[in-house]
Amino acid sequence: MLSSARKLHALGADFLICPDNTIHIAFPWVAKETPLPWLHIAEVVAAEAKAKGFRRIGILGTRYTMEGPVYPEKLGAVGLDQRTPNADERARLDRIIMDELVYGRFTEESLAEFQAVIRRLGREEGCDAVVLGCTEIPLLVTPDRSPLPTLDSTRLLAMAAVDHAIALKPSS
Repeated sequence: MLSSARKLHALGADFLICPDNTIHIAFPWVAKETPLPWLHIAEVVAAEAKAKGFRRIGILGTRYTMEGPVYPEKLGAVGLDQRTPNADERARLDRIIMDELVYGRFTEESLAEFQAVIRRLGREEGCDAVVLGCTEIPLLVTPDRSPLPTLDSTRLLAMAAVDHAIALKPSS
């Protein structure tokens, strides 16, 4: 992240983004050394969740995203609660992501697994939305096929980056 940040700074970038949720685990160390400001993916998601009035968010992603501090810290900072799938569910979702989705394999069985986890998070954990915290998940779990409202971290970050870039552009 830091090497890329320095290269982009040298090329004239105004700010930085990274659509990879998992790598944001390293963000606290990168932020200390970065030459440019970053839009943090989980901060963008947390702001959107807060704006939409959600209260408890389910976190889906790789094992490292689901078990790591990134989303709990950023959601908690804006007063939102979060839940993750249980250990068995986390292992199954991580396997689907790493063994199927990253290779472009999207099956009805895998969709059904994600839907079952999302449904349980809503019913048993009280979640009112889920973060699709992995670039590939929205390719399988679309808003119309999810039992709960979705927060597509990649799409939200891209929209925030466009808004930020427009705000930085000098008026003519």
